[in-house]
Amino acid sequence: MNTLQKSPVRYFLHSLVLGFLFISGFSSCISNKSIVYFQGDSLRYIAQDVTQKYTPVIQPNDILSIVVGSLNAEANEIFNTPNTFTTATTNYSTTGGGARVQPLGYLVDSDGSIEMPMVGRVKIGGLRTIDAADTIRTRLLSFLKEPSVIVRNLNFKVSVLGEVARPSVYVIPDEKITLPEVLSLAGDLTIYGKRENVMLIREENGKREYARIDLTTREVLNSPYYYLHKNDIIYVEPIKTKINATDRNVQLVPIITSIVAAIGTLGILIINITK
Repeated sequence: MNTLQKSPVRYFLHSLVLGFLFISGFSSCISNKSIVYFQGDSLRYIAQDVTQKYTPVIQPNDILSIVVGSLNAEANEIFNTPNTFTTATTNYSTTGGGARVQPLGYLVDSDGSIEMPMVGRVKIGGLRTIDAADTIRTRLLSFLKEPSVIVRNLNFKVSVLGEVARPSVYVIPDEKITLPEVLSLAGDLTIYGKRENVMLIREENGKREYARIDLTTREVLNSPYYYLHKNDIIYVEPIKTKINATDRNVQLVPIITSIVAAIGTLGILIINITK
């Protein structure tokens, strides 16, 4: 009788141990090596030349803020008027959602030109914003005394999708940003993000590029995709564990089934013993 009483208890404990092993095995599927960024040698200090540089230039469909200043405040308003009109637009900030008011700006047409009051068409496509400011300043010398010009791009944006904390579209005010910086804005990859296979989609000059980037190696720092371009799309693919565990109920089914089966078997054995 004593042996029979111990047998179902041992079976039940054995089933519970298997359940815990299943859980621990599931949680250990993600290795440390697969989630650490910029892996390489273990030296504490390394100096490396920057081989990849990116300088954004003005392109068709850019929206530019052009602020003109001079000794004649009234004349300045003529040129600044297109920057003072406002329109409700989607809020691309990291807070997400809602609407905001932003300057309408000057739209660069398909020829790379803008239309300015009194000045007329000014071709600035392919120029850096600082060079475009110099070009506009030269044209304004006929209308203003000692003019100053500041040009900023209002729609330099990148999109981040997939396994990140805050997927969204982000407007970059300084027109220059790296892939790690954008991922930081998005709250970093989740534990389920596939760091060794991040996809970047880029459209420029009538051509669409697809690039796969490995964030776990330092080679990404020398990649031509380290500096992001306007309208880049970043997609972080989920690892296989996340795909299999999308529904939490699916994760728990094997564990619950094992426990229920163990309890059921234990109950049947106890009933047989007590007969």
